[in-house]
Amino acid sequence: MDYLSVIQKLNACHGPAGDERQIAATIKSLAEPYADECRIDTMGNLIVHKKGSGPKVMFAAHMDSIGIIVTHIDKDGYLSFGKLGGIHPESILHTPFRFKNGVTGVVCLRQKVAVKDMTINDMYLDIGAKDEAQARRLVQVGDTAVCRMPAYALESRLVSPYMDNRISCAAMLEALSMIRAHTSDLYFVFTTQEELGLRGSKTAAFSIDPDFGIAIDVTLADQLDSTQKGSSVLGGGAAIKVMDNSVICHPEMVEMLTELAVSSKIPCQRDVITGGGTDAGSIHLARAGVRTGGISIPCRYIHSPVEMVEKSDVTAAARLIAAFAEKNL
Repeated sequence: MDYLSVIQKLNACHGPAGDERQIAATIKSLAEPYADECRIDTMGNLIVHKKGSGPKVMFAAHMDSIGIIVTHIDKDGYLSFGKLGGIHPESILHTPFRFKNGVTGVVCLRQKVAVKDMTINDMYLDIGAKDEAQARRLVQVGDTAVCRMPAYALESRLVSPYMDNRISCAAMLEALSMIRAHTSDLYFVFTTQEELGLRGSKTAAFSIDPDFGIAIDVTLADQLDSTQKGSSVLGGGAAIKVMDNSVICHPEMVEMLTELAVSSKIPCQRDVITGGGTDAGSIHLARAGVRTGGISIPCRYIHSPVEMVEKSDVTAAARLIAAFAEKNL
């Protein structure tokens, strides 16, 4: 799979948490050739079903992204905004953002505020409007915007906004194309509102009632002067989740995924992080509980406009997803 072109296609969609309709439609068109059924539920989750007679297996990758939402338009046409998910002020200063209708603005800092003291409330979006009336003809309070930065390759690595979690969506799509024979009843769920508290996966897991659940997401990777908040490294292969702030994975799932990776000669490593969470956090608590694990893709600079992944790790994650899907459980 050409991961770069897939990321570019997905990022061209408007898909912040709470408004994932465009990206759901795009992923649906890519998944349909490999599915028995595709449907979108009340929460906006895209559920791709490959029917089987065996246990229900739910794979979940969230398709929403962090973003911003307009809260006020002042008399000079500047926009105040709030955050959708984990937006860090230092990561978005002087960054362009795009609204659903194509209007673009640049994030700026109020002049009386020092960079070291800035918060989201000290920032504003300049869309080039001359006054409030012109601004209101372009956008409205409540409109949402996403980062407008390019995706590109650096040797064997890819850099883009919203690798969290569009790169996992790409891995799930590749895994779908790899599956040749399976007995499990497979549900590939592209979830909504993960960035706002694992919301879409909660209702999807309740509806599907899976026997096994696997969350596919990015995880913290090694960086210069890393404080060891995470265990994974770029190029180390698929990261098999043991723990994050939302879940302690079922020991049987950790063991099964590890054995599958070793027997299939898929590069792998363990994923332990001391903060953050994934859809596994809601899936494992659904109904009477679900045996839940995670397959993670190491990523640097998470929740910034320049998230970085290694292509070989994405391929390893896709192969491990497909291997579990084909496993007789």
